[in-house]
Amino acid sequence: MRLALALALVAFPAMAQDTTDAPGALLRGLDKVSGIATDIEIMAGASAKLGRLEIALSNCRYPANDPSSNAYAHLTIRDPLASAVSFDGWMIASSPALNALDHPRYDLWLLRCTNVAASGGSD
Repeated sequence: MRLALALALVAFPAMAQDTTDAPGALLRGLDKVSGIATDIEIMAGASAKLGRLEIALSNCRYPANDPSSNAYAHLTIRDPLASAVSFDGWMIASSPALNALDHPRYDLWLLRCTNVAASGGSD
């Protein structure tokens, strides 16, 4: 019940404002075993890797009137060693714990949307 209320309160202001689609996103991943953090630039429609995780970005949006403000990215994350998708949904830059990847080895969160072609990632 609390989670549903929190999601509604966070999503309502986002739905009330005009958003702009960005061509890519900047993510930060953490390997909890090695302690190494990695920044990952990924384009919409492309995929990238964090360790053994495969990350696909469908869309990244940000408020049209404030590009440096909050970003929202729709990600699908797969671990080839797991039988199911590890994450499929929207991550919110300002509230990374609200809808987070639940993985024993890796953490991943959205930093911001990007408006330039990414140098990393692969199809």
